[in-house]
Amino acid sequence: MKRLLLTLMMLVPVAASAAGGGHADLDEVDIDMGDTASLQRGAEIFVDYCASCHGAQYMRYQRIGEDLGMSPEDVKARLVRGDAKIGETMTNAAMTDDYARDAFGAVPPDLSLVARVRGADWLYTYLRSFYRDPDKALGVNNALFPDVSMPHVFWREQGIQEAVYKTEKGADGETHETLDHLELAEPGTLSPDEFDAMIRDLVNFMVYMGEPSQIQAHRLAPKVIGFLLIFLVIIFLLKREYWKDVKSGRA
Repeated sequence: MKRLLLTLMMLVPVAASAAGGGHADLDEVDIDMGDTASLQRGAEIFVDYCASCHGAQYMRYQRIGEDLGMSPEDVKARLVRGDAKIGETMTNAAMTDDYARDAFGAVPPDLSLVARVRGADWLYTYLRSFYRDPDKALGVNNALFPDVSMPHVFWREQGIQEAVYKTEKGADGETHETLDHLELAEPGTLSPDEFDAMIRDLVNFMVYMGEPSQIQAHRLAPKVIGFLLIFLVIIFLLKREYWKDVKSGRA
C-alpha cells in the first residue's frame, strides 16, 4: 500500500505539469474493455515497446492471461520475455535507475496506474504527438508534453512528423511563434489509420492495467441488469397484489 501511494504521489504532480504545458488538444479514444482481441494486441505492444524501459509492478502476467482469455502457454509465448516467470509482476529488470538517468535524464515511471492518473485521451494524444526537433538531445519533442525525455519508440510505425508554427501576438504586444499542428513528413511502415488503431489497442490495455477488475465488472453487468429487471417485475406484481387487497378492505 505504501508503494502504491508513493507511485500516485509521484505521478500526480507530473501529470498536472504536463497537462498545463502542452499545445495539443486531446483526441478522444474509444476504450472498450469488452474488446478482448484489442486488449491482447495492446498487451503485446506494451511488452514489445514499453516494457524495456517501463515496468508495471502491480500487474502479473498470469492475471493478464486469466482476464484476457489467454492460456499459460499463450502468455509465455506472447508476453513473457527473458527469464521472467508467468507468476511474476511486470517489473523492468533490463534497465537500472542509474543507466536511465544517464541515458534519458530521468527514471522512467512505472506505468501500472498511468491511465488512471492521466486519462485515456491524454495517453492516446501523447503517444501520437512526437515530432522532429533537432535542438533536443533525442532529436524529438512532444506537442502535448514539451521537453519530455522519452524517445519516440514508434517512429518506424508512425513515421516522422514535423511541427508547423503560426505567429501570434501575445498580451505584451510582442509576436511569438507557437505550435499550430503536426504534419507527417516521412511516412512510417503503417498508414495513419493503422497507427492510430495500434495506439488505441495499447491505450486500451493500459486502461485495463489501471483497474483490472473492470473486466469482471463488464462481464457481470448484463447479468446484474437482467437480475434487477426480473426483480423489478416481481416487486411490481407483489405491489399490485398487495394494493388490490388494500383497496378491497382485506389488508
